[in-house]
Amino acid sequence: MALAKNGDKVRVHYIGKLEDGSQFDASRDDFGFGEPLEFTIGNEQMLPGFEQGVIGMQEGESKTIHIKSVDGYGEHHPEGLIEIERDQLPSGMPLEVGGMVQGNSPTGGQVAFTVVEITQSKVTLDSNHPLAGKDLIFEVHLVEIEQ
Repeated sequence: MALAKNGDKVRVHYIGKLEDGSQFDASRDDFGFGEPLEFTIGNEQMLPGFEQGVIGMQEGESKTIHIKSVDGYGEHHPEGLIEIERDQLPSGMPLEVGGMVQGNSPTGGQVAFTVVEITQSKVTLDSNHPLAGKDLIFEVHLVEIEQ
């Protein structure tokens, strides 16, 4: 039986969890519906640790892949937190802790921020990826290898 290797297109079902067991993503919904995730190993479409974990698997195999934060979404960088005056945001912009807002980077590109604190006069935003600084656990089932 063929083993998944660099350059193969693969289809996998997965459940992504944090160390505390909370689920952050999955290829299937609560009822078991959903299409497998398809990607080509080595095309940098996935986290490197995820791709490396799939290499060597065979069709029908399941395994658990542990990815340290540095190999996932990186460490959480305190300099990614910014505090701005509330009146600098568009009036009527819906704000809630844990919500996402879009902003512009100094180079003009779009940046997604997570709202981490709201006070009467200020809003604290975090430009780190929401999973930065967290170790990830993926339960993966290799559905198909297309070589």
